[in-house]
Amino acid sequence: MTRGAEVVVIGAGVVGITCALALQGAGCAVTVLDRKGVAAEASAGNAGAFAFADVIPLATPGIMRKAPKWLLDPLGPLSVPPGYAAQIAPWMVRFWRASWRDRYASALAAQAALMRLSAEALDALIVETGARALVRDEGQLQLYEGQRAFEASLPGWETRAAHGVAFRLLDRPEAIAEIQPGLSPRFTHAGFTPGWRNLTDPAHWVAHLADVFRARGGRIEIAEVRALRQEGETVTLDCADRARRADRAVICAGAWSHHLARTLGDRIPLETERGYNTTLPAGAFDLRTHLTFPDHGFVVSRIGQGVRVGGAVELGGLKRPPNWRRAAVLLDKARDFLPGLRAEGGTHWMGFRPSLPDSLPVIGTAPRADRVTYAFGHGHLGLTQSAGTAALVAALVTGAAPRIDLSPYAATRF
Repeated sequence: MTRGAEVVVIGAGVVGITCALALQGAGCAVTVLDRKGVAAEASAGNAGAFAFADVIPLATPGIMRKAPKWLLDPLGPLSVPPGYAAQIAPWMVRFWRASWRDRYASALAAQAALMRLSAEALDALIVETGARALVRDEGQLQLYEGQRAFEASLPGWETRAAHGVAFRLLDRPEAIAEIQPGLSPRFTHAGFTPGWRNLTDPAHWVAHLADVFRARGGRIEIAEVRALRQEGETVTLDCADRARRADRAVICAGAWSHHLARTLGDRIPLETERGYNTTLPAGAFDLRTHLTFPDHGFVVSRIGQGVRVGGAVELGGLKRPPNWRRAAVLLDKARDFLPGLRAEGGTHWMGFRPSLPDSLPVIGTAPRADRVTYAFGHGHLGLTQSAGTAALVAALVTGAAPRIDLSPYAATRF
C-alpha cells in the first residue's frame, strides 16, 4: 500500500487509538470514528493493568465442572442473568469446546505469543510517545487462602514459567507483608510477579495517546458507524449522520464490533463480559502493588492516588441494566481482605468487555472484505494486548509481514 492511504479506525478505546497511532506511524492518513469519544467505554474504567503474566485462557480443561457452581450464584465471580441464559447458550457451548485439551493448548500458545509481542511493542510505545510517567512498575500479588488453594494454583504457575513469566512463590504471611502490609491473615500464600505493570490511570493513558495522535495530524470524530460495505477499492461506512469513504477500515469497536462485522456477512460469536468496579478516593488504603484474588474473581489496583476494586464476569449482553449489587459485593469482600480499607466515598462503574469463547481476539482481514481489518474481542485483556494488536494491524493494512502467525486469531476459526 502506498503511503498516505486513507484509513478509518472505528473505535476510540485503547485498541482503536493504539492502532491509529501505529497506522499513522506506517504512513497512513488516519481518522478515528467513535460514537461517544476517546476512552468512553471499557478503556476508561478498567483496572489499569498490563497483565502479560495472564497467558492462561479462561477456557481451561475442567472449567465446566466449576461453572455450574459459579453460575448458580448471581453475585459470584461468573454469572449469567436467568433471562439471558437461552441467548448465551451457543456461546457457552463454544466456550466448553475451547476448554478441551487440544484446543486449549493451541489457545495457550497463541495467547502467549500475543503477550510477548505486546510486551515488546508496549516498551517501544512508551518511549515513542513519552509516556513513562504514566506507567507504574509495582508488580502483582496473587493471593491464596491456605495450603489447598495454593497447591491448586501450582499448575498455573508452572504454565507461566514455561512461557517465560518471572515470579516468586511465597508461603509465609511475613513474606507477603513485606510486599503488601495490611492484608487479612487468611491469605497465607501468594505468587508475586515483579514484572507486572500498571498505569497511573487507564483513562489518562488513552487520552495521552489520543493527544499524540492528534498532534501528528490524526483526526478523531464523534460518529456512530452502523454498517460497512466494500465497493471495489473503497470502503463505505454508513454513519448516523452521513456516509464516509476510505481506502481501508479497521473495526476496533469493542463489544459492538460483531454487529459491524455482521453487516459484512460475518457472524462472530462475541459476548459481553460486564465488569463492575468501585473507585475509592485518595487515602483509602496504602496499596503498594496490584492485588489479585483469583478464587474470588476480583482485583484491587491503584488509580491515581485512589484505589479501584473491581472484576468478576457477568455474561449479560449490552442491553440489561447494571446490577450494582455486584459492585457492592466486591467492595464488601475488599473490606474483609484489607481490614484497613476506607470504603466510603467511592464511585461505581460498569463496563462492557468484548469476549470470544476461546479467550483470543479476532485480528485479521475480514473474510468477505479484503480492505477491512478486524481487531476486537480481547475480553479483559484489551489494554494488555493493545500495542501488539496495533503492530499486527499496521502490518496487515500496509502489506508488511506480521510478526506472529495470525491464523489462531482469524475470524473464520468459528
